[in-house]
This record gives sequence, C-alpha cells and structure tokens, in this order.
Amino acid sequence: MNSLIKSAVLKSAILTATTVIAFSVTPAIAADMTGAGATFPYPIYAKWAEAYKAATGNGLNYQSIGSGGGIKQIKAKTVDFGASDMPLKAEELDAEGLMQFPAIMGGVVPVVNLDGVAAGQLKLTGQLVADIYLGKITKWNAAEIAALNPGVKLPADDITVVHRADGSGTSFLFTDFLSKSSPEFKTKIGAGTAVKWAVGVGGKGNEGVAANVQRIKGSIGYVEYAYAKKNKMADAQLKNHDGQFVKADDDTFKAAAAGADWAKTPGFGVVLTDQAGKSSWPITGASFILMHKAQADAAKAKEVLKFFDWSYKNGGASASELDYVAIPPAVVKLVQEGWKTQLKDASGKAIW
Repeated sequence: MNSLIKSAVLKSAILTATTVIAFSVTPAIAADMTGAGATFPYPIYAKWAEAYKAATGNGLNYQSIGSGGGIKQIKAKTVDFGASDMPLKAEELDAEGLMQFPAIMGGVVPVVNLDGVAAGQLKLTGQLVADIYLGKITKWNAAEIAALNPGVKLPADDITVVHRADGSGTSFLFTDFLSKSSPEFKTKIGAGTAVKWAVGVGGKGNEGVAANVQRIKGSIGYVEYAYAKKNKMADAQLKNHDGQFVKADDDTFKAAAAGADWAKTPGFGVVLTDQAGKSSWPITGASFILMHKAQADAAKAKEVLKFFDWSYKNGGASASELDYVAIPPAVVKLVQEGWKTQLKDASGKAIW
C-alpha cells in the first residue's frame, strides 16, 4: 500500500496505458468497493482508504484513470462509483440516473522546470498562461514574462508545454480558468475535460504531467497541488479575479470556496475557478462522486456511503496535510440528505 502511494505520488513515474488502468489503492478482492476516475483527488483517497481499511477492515479499489474514464465507467456500471473534477450538469445526471456529490476540494497549479526558479517565485497571469498554451509565447525570457518578474533570472530557453493526454477534470478546471482569462483561448481551445491543444506534449494523469515536467527542462504543466507539493515542484503564483498575485495553499483554496452556493446549484455542481476575493486561488475546484440512484447491490452502495461519511468525519486532518480542503459540515449535511432521498435499492427503499 505505502509503496504504491510512494511510487505513484512521490516519485510520479510516467504511467503507461496498462499501469494506469490497474492503478489501485488496495489489492482488489471481492468484498472491496470499486471506484474509478479523477487523478486530482487520488492522494487523499489513497490516504483515506488506508485509514478506513485499518479502522473497518473494508477496502477500496480505486483506479486513478482520469475524470473522463470515471464518467464512462460509472455510466457502464462497471464500478460502484465514478469520480470527476468536472461536475455533470443536471440534465446529464437525470438522463443517466445518477446522483453527484462533492467529496473534497483543492487547487490546480501551474508548475515549471526552470533552473534557479523556486516554488512560488514565478508570477503568471491567466492571459499569459493562455498565450503560452496557444503557442504565442515560446521563450521563457519573453518580454511579457520578464515584465511580471523583475529580479527573476529567466533563461532564453524554449518553453515546452505539457498537458493532459487523457480525459481530465484537472484539464477542465485549468481550461475553464484560461477561457475566462482569454477570449482567444476560449474561442480556439475552450473549456473541457478533453480539448484539442494547440501545442505541447501529453501525459497520462496528474502523475504523468508531473513526471514530464520534472523530466523536461524549460517545461510548464498543470497538476493538482498535492502532486506539486509532494514532488517538490516549482509552482507559480497567479493573478486572481481581484488582481492580486496569490500563492497556492489550503488558505487560498478555502477563500475561493467561501462564496460557493451549494444548496442552489443543481447536483452540487459548483465550479470554483476565477472566484472573487483578494485571497482566492483562481483555479480551485471540487472533486465529485457519481453513483446510480437505483442500486442493484444495496449493501455495496451503503458501504461506499459509509466510506465517504467516515472520510467527511475523520479525514479533515489528512486532507489538510495534503493541502486539500474538506467539504464544510453544512454542505455535508446537504449531501447526506441527498443520499437519503435519492439512493434506493431494488425495492425502492432508501439505502441511507
């Protein structure tokens, strides 16, 4: 267990298509819960799963394959739950008979591999990052970058853009922010889990993007903050909605999440990019769980709910250690009310 986490999160080995499909929190056995999807929350799900198994004896087999894969697998009913960092719209949830709820919040950060540039030292704006990902700015010592970073020694190296190669909620959050920052980016690339990138090289999962950035000098990529922190990567400051340059951490993630109106958003589908507030991190997001409302295996579904109930109650400290943000108690209460009213067994009886 610990070796898997250390291999996937701390060392971030470049994943092959085979290993990403088999990526598991615990060895799969018949009694284990099964889930698949977003790589954004993998580090915290792994930590929760280890603690939950120690406390209850029940395991979780979670495949870290990207939000697109998680959505496909839950729709196909091949897993007990799917996970996505892009919330599904109410129409799609209704059409597929799915319930959606937030499990954790965190932030996506730009990361760079530049000699002599430390974490939090480089300043970037959404417009500037959009121009880099559009292929318009190609050198690190470009005037636009240098103007924001007086005193930072910027090399004349070419910029190598790294992006996700798989369907990704992390990509959705990143491209949603860039689309809000740049009309040209919105028109030419747009926001989505899978987009047609203008330039760059792809990596599978947050793990693959992190590994590529670590490997390629002069590169820029984007990953969930836990991957940047654990791998000691150089993340950049960003200019937020209020015009302030902020560093990524759980405080700036909390600031971005503070104004979210979960109760009035269908399916809890809150998007937290480019939120107002002088301390708000501009690429903040929630990661969501997807489950079928009609459950053929009520016992397994109830165990999934028990796992997330336990994690809501007991997982806050480990979430903070990894710089995620726990779901507020008031929102947890709304979520659990949804469990009671929406999730049913074959006879129509409430599962929770």
